[in-house]
Amino acid sequence: MLTRTTVKRRSLRSRFLSWFLHRRFKPKLLRPDFDPVRFRVTLDRDMGKNPIARDVDVMPVQLPGVNGEWLVPASCTGKRVLLYSHGGGYLFGSLVSYRAFTTRLAAACDARVFVLDYRLAPEQPFPAAADDVIAAYRYLLTEHEAGDIVLAGDSAGAGLSLSLLVQIRMAGLPMPGAAVLLSPYADLAVTGESADTNSRTCAMFSGDAIRRAAATYLNGAPAMDARASPLYAEYAGFPPLLIYVSDKEVLRDDGLRVAERAAAAGVPTDLRIWHGQPHVWPLFVPMLPEANQVMKEMAEFIRRHSA
Repeated sequence: MLTRTTVKRRSLRSRFLSWFLHRRFKPKLLRPDFDPVRFRVTLDRDMGKNPIARDVDVMPVQLPGVNGEWLVPASCTGKRVLLYSHGGGYLFGSLVSYRAFTTRLAAACDARVFVLDYRLAPEQPFPAAADDVIAAYRYLLTEHEAGDIVLAGDSAGAGLSLSLLVQIRMAGLPMPGAAVLLSPYADLAVTGESADTNSRTCAMFSGDAIRRAAATYLNGAPAMDARASPLYAEYAGFPPLLIYVSDKEVLRDDGLRVAERAAAAGVPTDLRIWHGQPHVWPLFVPMLPEANQVMKEMAEFIRRHSA
């Protein structure tokens, strides 16, 4: 079953943020000499300055095959666990650059959050990230029931969460309670019309930029391998999905098509389309009103589908 909601309201802060990203962030990603390794350093420096949520402990994890960090709110007493995979086109993004968002997510959900530090391309191309996420899920299963776990991620991380569902079924493991997908990057063949029709309106990317990221991550692997492009997976048996997309982003059609395929396979799917927002706008808490609203909605969904 597919529930589809469209949100048309847009704040002045959202309009300014889109303008700023379009002028300052997008040109860096579109440069022909874009260097993801150098960009990671800049992103950690700039986003790492953002204050994290209060009363959330950060505990690093370094185990054979599993790297990341636990984020644990001081008030957390339940069994609820989130496995969060960050975005960045499989090329950038880190625990540091996401910590202001992930600690707030932990506090909002009153849950322990494990943020995965998966390997990035071009140094570690596909299937490195896919291998890392299934290893992290196996690690969580050693101490937690599958029904207490919810997957979440944004952009490439949302695609990685879907890739994990594919791999869970392949391995015969129990499914998690639910998954939350923010602007999923789910089709590395880049066949959605919005990749080109929204190249101008997207505040952060262009179709050519996501094609370049896909080619770098795949490194010659088939684009339609469901572990890399979970749009092409069989969705029957997946847990309930909550999906957010902006109508102006280049990845809009990835999210729409994932929702349609999941619903056609009998997966309870809640698709929420917001007007005019930048790619993965929920990351901009607490500055952006629309991000704060989505954070509340995510927390309600996660609480409903986990212990």
